[in-house]
Amino acid sequence: MKLPLQITTRNVSLSEAAAETIREKSAKLETFYDSIMACRVLVEAPHRHKHQGVSYNVRLDITVPGGEIVVKREPNEDLYIAIRDSFDAARRQLQSFARRQRGQVKVHEGSPVGHVRNIQVEQETDDGEEVYFHSNSSKGGDGFDRLTPDVAAKFVEEDGEQASVRIPHR
Repeated sequence: MKLPLQITTRNVSLSEAAAETIREKSAKLETFYDSIMACRVLVEAPHRHKHQGVSYNVRLDITVPGGEIVVKREPNEDLYIAIRDSFDAARRQLQSFARRQRGQVKVHEGSPVGHVRNIQVEQETDDGEEVYFHSNSSKGGDGFDRLTPDVAAKFVEEDGEQASVRIPHR
């Protein structure tokens, strides 16, 4: 890490073993993203309720070029589980941040577009495949009466008796 790790506690004294676990897990984060500029860890035990045990919150603030990743998980009664869950969430967020920086973002395919061939029962896709649908298949139930031959319509193909068709507005 380019800047030192900062561990802060609030309403709890941290054992050396817990502090070492935090140091190890924060060092391992660099294997997922090597440009971490700072990592601040806050371990706290909120006020106790009469009938409940101590629960621990672990918050991570990780400074990276161009932003900051903040992780705050649900409290847990086991300090080591709270630490593990927070660092697991930080790892996932760092990996996602690194993918976005490399431009490796998932691109979802749009709905296929077909052209209405026959108003009565069928639609032909761009690859020549025919998809059959009826007025109950159109999104929102309207627009079916506006269909004319050669109009483009987006659709979601499903097995079964109905396909979902989005009728374009004119």
